[in-house]
Amino acid sequence: MTASLAAADAAGAAPGRVPAPAPAASAPPPPAPAAPARRARGSGLLSRTAVNAVLLLVAAYTLMPLAWLVLAATKNRRDLFATDPYALGDFSLFTNLGEVFTYDDGIFGRWLANSLLYTVVGSTLSALISVACGYAFHAYGFRYKERLFGVVLAGVLVPATVLQLPLYLMASAAGAVNTYAAYLVPALVNPFGVYLARVFAEGYVPDEVLAAARVDGAGELRLFAHVSFPMLWPGFVTIFLFTFTAIWNNFYGALTMLNDERLYPVSLGLFMWNRSVYQQPELYPLVITGSLVAVVPLVLAFLGLQRFWRSGLTAGAVK
Repeated sequence: MTASLAAADAAGAAPGRVPAPAPAASAPPPPAPAAPARRARGSGLLSRTAVNAVLLLVAAYTLMPLAWLVLAATKNRRDLFATDPYALGDFSLFTNLGEVFTYDDGIFGRWLANSLLYTVVGSTLSALISVACGYAFHAYGFRYKERLFGVVLAGVLVPATVLQLPLYLMASAAGAVNTYAAYLVPALVNPFGVYLARVFAEGYVPDEVLAAARVDGAGELRLFAHVSFPMLWPGFVTIFLFTFTAIWNNFYGALTMLNDERLYPVSLGLFMWNRSVYQQPELYPLVITGSLVAVVPLVLAFLGLQRFWRSGLTAGAVK
């Protein structure tokens, strides 16, 4: 046994034979190069800078007309044409406001009140009807429901200006031309609002809640008014804001339906003033200041209800 081990050692030490090296200890991996990480950070910073620059350009493009309107409303007629569009002149805002609300026996105040009447009443009723219809499409099953909803969606594709002539002929046949109803009633029909209301109902009103309320003995009207409508409140506010803006800016509908200047909304009244500026140049500051006043209710409505509007836009996004 001893002889065989010695022979093996001698064979291992023979010339030309290299003994196997001992296993080396595992070395730590080399550190990752820092250049790619720096390039990634630089690329991300460049991307954010580019996005912010584009957003600033879009914001400036959007706000430039409003900035011009605010500055122009503070100028008198001489400075309006003699100074740079974005330069300051003699501060005459309060003088211009006084002339706007006193010109022609204060007709501008009546136009503003008419616009508030049309928009507040019309938007409230239109949003309520839309929410009720959208809730019905969600909560009830009836024959041809999806086909009827397809007809509603087809109504979204029809431009409002295309409908003005048929609406005028219908109002003329009913003897309603040149009345508050001629301008207000068509605004109550809102196919897009019905579509949004159904989306809100599917996102906010679970079927289990409706089934539990019916088991507890709630009638359908009570179920809608006391159970479903509070859940649909963000949707109601969102549809209200969209309809408020649409009615406030519905110039063509007012131009078609109304002839009496006492019934004009503010948009049509300002248009009539603007048509007369070539014969009456003193109306230039009135038109500009009146346009600034006409923007204020829209701004207040969005600022006051934006939290409901922003929460309502995410309805149905996650199921």
